[in-house]
Parts: sequence; C-alpha cells; structure tokens
Amino acid sequence: MSSSKAYLAIIGVGGVGQCFLRQLSSLPSSQRPSLIFVSRSSKQLYNSSYAPVSASDLQSSSSDILSLPQIADYLSSAPGKVVLVDNTSNQDVADSYPSFLSQGISVVTPNKKAFSSTLELWDGIFDAVGAGKAMVYHESSVGAGLPVISTLNDLVKTGDKVKKIEGVFSGTMSFLFNSFAPADGAGGGAKWSEIVAQAKDAGYTEPDPRDDLNGMDVARKCTILARLAGLRVKGPSDFSVQSLIPKELEGAGSAEEFMQRLPEFDAEMEGYKEKAAKEGKLVRYVGKIDVEAGTVSVGLEMVEKSGPIGGLKGSDNLICFYTERYGSNPLVVQGAGAGGEVTAMGVTADLIRVLERMR
Repeated sequence: MSSSKAYLAIIGVGGVGQCFLRQLSSLPSSQRPSLIFVSRSSKQLYNSSYAPVSASDLQSSSSDILSLPQIADYLSSAPGKVVLVDNTSNQDVADSYPSFLSQGISVVTPNKKAFSSTLELWDGIFDAVGAGKAMVYHESSVGAGLPVISTLNDLVKTGDKVKKIEGVFSGTMSFLFNSFAPADGAGGGAKWSEIVAQAKDAGYTEPDPRDDLNGMDVARKCTILARLAGLRVKGPSDFSVQSLIPKELEGAGSAEEFMQRLPEFDAEMEGYKEKAAKEGKLVRYVGKIDVEAGTVSVGLEMVEKSGPIGGLKGSDNLICFYTERYGSNPLVVQGAGAGGEVTAMGVTADLIRVLERMR
C-alpha cells in the first residue's frame, strides 16, 4: 500500500449501523476515513476506482453483489489502509474475520458471534492479529459502549490477577428483575408474565422474548470475557446456562403463543423471589466467571441488597472485576449496556482508536 490514506468499509446499516453512520458524520472531516464500500443483506455500493461513496445511495445502487472472499480481495487492493466495520450479528461475516485480517484489513465490530463461537475462530482471529498486518477491536460485543473489554484487557496486560468477574450483562434481564423484585420492595407486586409483557411492549426485549429469556446473550458475553481472562472456554454450550423459558413452552409455535401461556408458570418465578426475600436477598440473573476455579455459569442468583448487583436499577448493566490489586472491593463498570446509540458509540470509539494507531 503506497498511500497512508485510510479507507472504510461498512457491512450492516440497520439499527446500530444507522446510529454509527450518524456518529461518523459528526466527526471532523479530517478524522473521517474515505468510505469506499457499504453493504446490507441485498445491496452493495462500491466502485472499481475506490472513489468515495455515500451510504444514502445504497438503496439505488446497481453494484454487483460480491461474496465475502471477493469483498476481502476488493478491500485488500485499496490504495491505502482499510478498516471494515461489521455492524451485523452474522456468523458468516464473523467466520471471515481471519481472512480479512490476514489480508491487512482491520476489523471493528459489535458482533458477539465472532468471539463467542468456536475456539478455532477465536484463535484464527487473534493469530491473524498477531501477524501484525491488521487490528481487531470489539468493545461493543460486551456491554455496548461501556468500557468492559478495554478495562479487562488493561487489567490483564498490566499484570493484575483477575480472580472473578460477575454481573448483570443484559439490559433486558436487568429491567425484568429490577421491576419484578425491586430492592426497595415498591411496585414489586406484578406477576412475572406481566413484567415480561411490559418489557416486550416497551421494546426492552426482542420481538420474541424467548431470545432474551434463554440466557444465550449473557452466555456469549461471559464466553468472551472468560477467554480474555485466560480461560479456554469452548463456547456458550460449555457451561451451565439457566434458561427462563419453561420447558413446556420451549416448543411454542410463536411469540404470541408463548406470551399467552406464560402466566401459567408465574408461580415458579414467584417462588424464586419469595425464597430470596426470606433470606433478606434479591433474585437476579447473573453471569459469573471464576477465573481461579476455571468455571463459568449463567443463571438466577440470590444477591445481597447492599451489594453492587443488588443496588442496580433500571436497565443498566453492571460488571464487577475482582482482582488481586483491587482486593475485596471490585472494580465496577456500570451504565447502559444496550441500545443503538450506545452500541454505535463503542463502535465509533473503536474506529477512532484504530485510525489513531494507523497514523
């Protein structure tokens, strides 16, 4: 590459992608890389001369659709350094990261699947990074814009011994349990199914709440942090993940059927809440990584009201790092851990980091 100019490619211009584009446009023009490729599921926009393109022209584009290997070849031939921003949760795109990186294309992404699926993919990504041709940043794969991954990386790289990581990793689960069993006891009389319905109507859950209640989103995030802390976790199926979907409803034909039948199982969740209350505690959905024991778990826990997790409110995420340096008082990262704008903020900040390192 003869030029020091930076080029940008974007895959995914949906919810997070649109927020990212707005944030990108607010950067000083001197800091913005030249956009040369934009893609969504059925459209792509680029040209052979690598002249800049506008994302607003994507819908009317007549560019031929390139396969992922062809995209890598196209970007690797650009007359400068290229950063690929993947705003999708697509497994095929994630599987292509080693190829992009090995061809000198840096990657910035919130795609959890890239870092929580097989160890082979994980090793392929970081082996490619280790070759020194390109960089990968994925802050938003855990905690959206919260500095979770960067904090853990700093602890590890500076020689601190991470003993345990635990917290509430899902904004959806945080909202559900803070509403169902609030720390102050106020407004906690609603049934579990009613709380889930309220969260669904407010947009806190996925269109099908089972995609949140199965716990896999939290499991993927815990897999990523466990690996960064040094554990060779095979994937989310390698440890205990408690699903909050009643077994009888796992085969429900639709989200509507699931929601209609969920009240039949309110007593089970009420039992968890009452058991915790008898011990003066709160029930919460917690992810735990015990680095010393080499274990990971995701599920319901009874927590102290006075502890960090017990004091959590709203839909915030909260991640506690227990380390040798910080002793019995954990380093706590807390804040909004979901939403298009904060997720895109993490992506934009990562892009800026990559561009600064390129210079």
